[in-house]
Amino acid sequence: MSGKRRFGRVRRLPSGRFQARYLGPDGKDRPARETFATKTDAEVWLTRKEVEIRDGEWIDPDLGKVTFEVYATGWIRDRMLKPRTEELYRGLLGKHLLPFFGNRPVGEIREPEVRRWQKERLTTGPRSRPAFGPVTVAKAYRLLHSIMATAADDGLIRRNPCRIKGAGQEDSAERPVVPVAGLVELLNTIPVRYRALLLLATFASLRFGELAALRRCDIDLERCTVRVARSLVQMNDGVLFDAEPKSRAGRRVVAFPREIAPELRWHLERFVEPGQDSRVFVGPKGGRLRRSNFGLIWNKARDAAGLSGLHLHDLRHTGNTMAAATGASLRELMERMGHSSTRAALIYQHATRDRDEAIATAMGELFATARRKGPAKGRSGTQRARRKGRVS
Repeated sequence: MSGKRRFGRVRRLPSGRFQARYLGPDGKDRPARETFATKTDAEVWLTRKEVEIRDGEWIDPDLGKVTFEVYATGWIRDRMLKPRTEELYRGLLGKHLLPFFGNRPVGEIREPEVRRWQKERLTTGPRSRPAFGPVTVAKAYRLLHSIMATAADDGLIRRNPCRIKGAGQEDSAERPVVPVAGLVELLNTIPVRYRALLLLATFASLRFGELAALRRCDIDLERCTVRVARSLVQMNDGVLFDAEPKSRAGRRVVAFPREIAPELRWHLERFVEPGQDSRVFVGPKGGRLRRSNFGLIWNKARDAAGLSGLHLHDLRHTGNTMAAATGASLRELMERMGHSSTRAALIYQHATRDRDEAIATAMGELFATARRKGPAKGRSGTQRARRKGRVS
């Protein structure tokens, strides 16, 4: 006859399965979340639970009963987020996460459910198109991962169930690089008051929001630098305001080629109010420059230049690629771009590799040319040695 268990107890249910129960550190009698096919399985589970309590790794299962919607909403509310970031997170939460996980207790979200959620987001929809874009799904996954990581830190769950390798990486198609001739054509087709904007987007690696927030005092024509201290933010409801860059790396001073300084000087004299705080770029009617009002101007100029489909952001990509081709290091690229991580800057390292291949090709051509011409005078040392029988 087997002795009484030292920790917990096991009983057989009318169904024939076995239930395990134990007394938790909080004094509550707690059943296992599932039943077991055999008594041995139930006893093994109790042994593991005893070890968790002894090692201080026990998690109160009641904490994980809070629904994902309640926890995630509080997660966003309690963070010091930029307004645009908070708006983005609430959009991802409402459209992508709550429909699947909203009513689920946080403690019951498992890895298979996360994998199934991702598959459903990426499943082919009507007309053989994915239900949602992979970039959007990657952003939603990163948000889910962050929320569940905090739940683990708060003791609601034992470990983060978001464990899909690479699921949070945005694998966007590489944007085109504008050839120099194309850039010149763009400068000829864009209204003259926006030529300087295209130049700074390309040669100072500025984003649209950074360009729209530039003030006269930010441009130093003597040192050929532009200071990025703020960025224009536009909310979904159309509200505009200037905000600090998202990261410390976003606040930066970027050098631009001296060759574009005369064009910038002319722009400041012709189109910008005298005050040092005056905006460098404004909308067609003198108001704030918006993506909507500039977009019409951009699309018309882009199409006239034969560059249909080109985005303004592609000029920043072009400038970054040009900088990488000159031999700029990873750290230098990060500083110009305003990034605190290497992920985005690594995209442009292919330019360095392309340049290295071009160097190797040029070296090969020099060698091949020298071989075709042969020695300038007389025979080579090897040929003389062969003639004398010294080389087999």
